Amino acid sequence: MGRSSLVVRIGAVAVTVVFLLVPLAALGVPGQGSGGNGKGGGGGGHGNTTTTTVPPSGDSSASEEVPSVYAGVGTSGTVWLVDVGQTELAIAAAVSATTTGGLMALVDGADLRANPAVARTIRLVPGGAQRVQLIGVTPDSTWQLPVILEGEENPGGGYLMFPGRRLVAIYGNPQAGDLLGILGEQDPEASASRARQVAAGYDADGLVVVPSFEIIVTVAAADAGSDGNYSNEMPLDILQPWIDVAAEQGLYVLLDLQPGRSDFLAQAKLYEDFLKLPNVGLALDPEWRLGPNELPLRQIGHVSAEEVNSVVEWLAALVRDNHLPQKVLLLHQFRLSMLENRELIETPSELATVIQMDGQGAIPDKYSTWSAITQGWETASWSYGWKNFYDEDSPGPISPAEVLDLVPIVVYVSYQ
Repeated sequence: MGRSSLVVRIGAVAVTVVFLLVPLAALGVPGQGSGGNGKGGGGGGHGNTTTTTVPPSGDSSASEEVPSVYAGVGTSGTVWLVDVGQTELAIAAAVSATTTGGLMALVDGADLRANPAVARTIRLVPGGAQRVQLIGVTPDSTWQLPVILEGEENPGGGYLMFPGRRLVAIYGNPQAGDLLGILGEQDPEASASRARQVAAGYDADGLVVVPSFEIIVTVAAADAGSDGNYSNEMPLDILQPWIDVAAEQGLYVLLDLQPGRSDFLAQAKLYEDFLKLPNVGLALDPEWRLGPNELPLRQIGHVSAEEVNSVVEWLAALVRDNHLPQKVLLLHQFRLSMLENRELIETPSELATVIQMDGQGAIPDKYSTWSAITQGWETASWSYGWKNFYDEDSPGPISPAEVLDLVPIVVYVSYQ
């Protein structure tokens, strides 16, 4: 029998993931034999057990709700997490859990983060989970398991952002007053209240609604500045109170980049410490990504899929390395040319990628742009957002009910 194994330690928790096809006896079920035992790592007083991963059966899906099924009490500190599609292995693990003082729970093996209720239950295990056995789950479980054992949930609950949630944001820059959007018209506390007001009515279809800030942290400028990049970067100390208030009041935050002649990755790294927080995501605005001879408001910028992917890879690693819940990556677009080779943009599961149609003007024209930007949505690997403008939309911004009528479903709405 071919096998490969990976031993990791998450704090005090020993996790041995063995990739192979196993008989029930490999689980050490009483009466089934024990030929498969003795191959795993130690921990929690169960050094002779083995954590196994088998190919997912295909019966479970992240879009289907996994039933809440548990066995055992967890007093031994050993936890079995079994894919809902692995019925026989789940029964075997349940027997082992109940006879040894462990705990067995069914999970969505395609993504452990799809099971926040299981994560909350594991944290109630007396003395904590000392060893976790993973059965029938994705190889990505090696970085997803620390998230559910140690990580914080997103505002509104859970570790995955979509489906089931909608972010509604006020947009702007704290240093620009009302020039760049409504967020700068008041202080952080008043802005949080305004975001909640704006979000009213967006839960009519049953989604959880999370009020949010979209803060322009780098602003495209007519002046080249001392660094010559035609972009003004917000100091971290000015941004800090906004991040603090959002965390205290359960808001999500998107840090919006207008890089001028700089690039998105270089600017994103300036705000790395904030992006390590569970309620902070990133927004890229290609309108303001300029070439070496271009100026803001003279040309409409664009960005290559290659440059976007450099941000994707860096941000996804940040999520994995810091045990973070899924993080939003928002891409602005109102012209097809703004995102070059859009179909080549990577969408790893660490990130919840959203393309926002952020055009302004007459509502019929906006609907036409929406249709163009969302073409092919049925097979797209990202979600979609809509932007309302108080002053530039004619005859005015559409209502929450009208936003909810859009197809495909809108998961992100912002107001400028």
